[in-house]
Amino acid sequence: MSVKWGSTVPSFRSVLLFVLLLTTRFHSFISSVECYDFKGENWFAVAEMNSRRCRAGVAVLDGLVYAVGGFNGSLRVRTVDCYDPSKDQWRPVASMEARRSTLGAAVMNGLLYAIGGFDGTTGLNTCEVYDSKLNEWRTICSMSTRRSSVGVGVLNGLLYAVGGYDGASRHCLSSVECYNPNTNEWCLMAEMSTRRSGAGVGVADGVLYAIGGHDGPHVRKSVECFNPDLNQWRPVGDMSMCRRNAGVASVNGLLFVVGGDDGSSNLFSVEVYNPRTDQWGLLSTFMTIGRSYAGVAVIDRPNT
Repeated sequence: MSVKWGSTVPSFRSVLLFVLLLTTRFHSFISSVECYDFKGENWFAVAEMNSRRCRAGVAVLDGLVYAVGGFNGSLRVRTVDCYDPSKDQWRPVASMEARRSTLGAAVMNGLLYAIGGFDGTTGLNTCEVYDSKLNEWRTICSMSTRRSSVGVGVLNGLLYAVGGYDGASRHCLSSVECYNPNTNEWCLMAEMSTRRSGAGVGVADGVLYAIGGHDGPHVRKSVECFNPDLNQWRPVGDMSMCRRNAGVASVNGLLFVVGGDDGSSNLFSVEVYNPRTDQWGLLSTFMTIGRSYAGVAVIDRPNT
């Protein structure tokens, strides 16, 4: 089923670009970036990153897109690049304190968070936060569990770290932790119904979603959502195909699940979930390249 916006989605005049970043094909690395124009319903290329970077965290802060950490083909990196859509240019900003790939990245209360990841030797439970006004990173409280390939989402002023891979026990995780910036503390929440590493995480209409991922041998198309008031997960409709390491973005109450891989090949397609109908559709226009470990951000269309 292809997505037809119709009356189900408000106008995209304020949010027109769907930005896809920081990707890898199996055993190769690329620096390309492509955007989806909701109004024109087409993909197009923008400025390439200054260096190859995959398995990075991606988030938007003050209208700028940040590419945080990742893997350059030989090393896990601490570096961070920032994309200005008005100039179609990338520039470096302050590096993190730790090397991190397959980390989670999110913006909360005007700060950029880097959660967990893998430093080339072990999974990380450490976390840090970036203040763009000071152009500096600082360490915050560590999680109770090492989490690489972790999904993160922000809901009601709290940050959630969902699943991932614990390099110490070599297990995919079903556990979930929640960070309160007011107390600088993590606490464990209700576990998901299944183990999910590389799950996509998104928030729509006050609900947190864990999408796909894998439990080791099996890549999943199942999806579950978390109600913070009840501290409870419940299943919702499955995607049409199995996906892990997909990017997720919320636009006008819909969740867009971008790329990923099915365990054998990277995916070109984008699935779209409507929480009001519990139905999935497929974006009619595919990306030009199959992208796993995709980073996704949504920005306003620049005037230029």
